[in-house]
Amino acid sequence: MELEKVPKHEIENRIEKMQGFLKKEDIQGALISQCVDLFYFTGTFQRGFLYIPKEGSPFFMVQKSYERALNESPLSNIVEIKNSRHLPKMISDRGFTLNQIGMEFDVIPTNLYLRYKFIFKESDLVDISELIKKVRVIKSTYEIKQFERAAKIVDRVISKAKDFLKPGITEIELDGKLIGIGRALGHQGILRMRGFNQEMINIYVLSGKNGAYPSFGDTPLGGSGPSPAMGHGSSLKQIEKGEPIIIDYGVAYNGYIIDQTRLFAIGKLNDDLIKAYEVTREIKRDMEEKTRPGDKCYDIYKRAIDIAKKRGYEENFMGFGNNRVRFVGHGLGLEINEPPFIAKGISMEIEPGMVFAFEPKIVFPNIGAVGVEDDYLVTDYGVKPLTITPDDIFYI
Repeated sequence: MELEKVPKHEIENRIEKMQGFLKKEDIQGALISQCVDLFYFTGTFQRGFLYIPKEGSPFFMVQKSYERALNESPLSNIVEIKNSRHLPKMISDRGFTLNQIGMEFDVIPTNLYLRYKFIFKESDLVDISELIKKVRVIKSTYEIKQFERAAKIVDRVISKAKDFLKPGITEIELDGKLIGIGRALGHQGILRMRGFNQEMINIYVLSGKNGAYPSFGDTPLGGSGPSPAMGHGSSLKQIEKGEPIIIDYGVAYNGYIIDQTRLFAIGKLNDDLIKAYEVTREIKRDMEEKTRPGDKCYDIYKRAIDIAKKRGYEENFMGFGNNRVRFVGHGLGLEINEPPFIAKGISMEIEPGMVFAFEPKIVFPNIGAVGVEDDYLVTDYGVKPLTITPDDIFYI
């Protein structure tokens, strides 16, 4: 079985960009160890350490599996390492100085950081997290193709949902059926998220009151999940006629995540819910028509808030009460919580090549939620949809 690999030129371009940032910040080298960052810069998920000097050739020190790393990564300098205490010698033996080492402070656990401090006794450890994010935030043609392939999978899964939706099916049963279809079509089965205590499930099927059930997650919709041990997501609740049914499905293809939400109903929804849903579509259309490169994230967010307020949904937009979130969109890539964040207080400017999800949602306590989510590529002239499923309500 031959796995699809990241092209050599793709990896080379990423490393070249990273070296450009290292030179600009006068950082001698980056030691990358977080699994997603390793995949981004090496093309393999195998465990180890990638050293990228600001000048010169990078080299990948692999703990496990060395054989897979050799097969999957296009890098020319790949060696085995048995223990992290050998890192200083392996780096210095290649002619690189050790007085300064960049690391991913945003994700390295404290005990690991302290171990690095002990190992690199003579080195100044500095944070390169933001530099990595700057490299990753602008997507290449290759990456856009992976998003497009993931979007096709989501579209096919959503089109199959109506075949299973019927009164009495539980949320978690429908959840399982739709995950199975996505997996059969190539979904990798896991969505990665950056940060401490961050986790993301593949799909939320939330019907009626469960669509308004709060959770710990930094998301507008939570759901009860099957138990407190899960704390969010689809539940054992049976789906009923006449209630809003949210299907929020994330698919990753070759690592790249597409995140889409659609609204379903068995029978007819009441007019108040339909009216609220049309407002979420209005907010989405406004973003599609007005967003341009150079716009600040908080301005896009404010436009969404202003429409929700004008239409009378300010208190229900993106959650309710203390469970409201202060964003309406988030970046996508190998992780589901990448920049840009379309959120309050975020001054980052939208640039061509960025990819983000936009998800206006309205929540009604003890009733449910309505909303839509689509994903976009920022172009030189505006935004281009990556998701392709129609955003009308799916009636069964």
